[in-house]
Amino acid sequence: MSKRILVVDDDPTLIKVIQPFLESHGFAVTVACDGDQGIEEVKKNQPDLIVLDVRMPKMNGYIFILELKKIVNIKAIPIIVLTAKEGMAEIFKVEGVKEYVTKPFKPEALLTAIEKYIAPV
Repeated sequence: MSKRILVVDDDPTLIKVIQPFLESHGFAVTVACDGDQGIEEVKKNQPDLIVLDVRMPKMNGYIFILELKKIVNIKAIPIIVLTAKEGMAEIFKVEGVKEYVTKPFKPEALLTAIEKYIAPV
């Protein structure tokens, strides 16, 4: 059974790149367009890893992490933050984020970060 990755990002262009790329490497990918949808996806189908944007409508990535902590043991789900905002890595690490990838990035760099925590099968 493939490992499940939840990508929470409001950028449809980024999703069109990340989702097929990760699927081509053997991962099952679910997408949420904002933090609220992301929380619902976690409740329905706990992913093995979350790729999370910081700046999103309704609920930003930081608030998403705080809400996530209310429903699951965040340490059980590795989180990789994607953001154009540099200098926030320490804030997210305090909240349990495993990796911090700055946009723009190459899909291979994201894959390398993901494979530190989960393998496709």
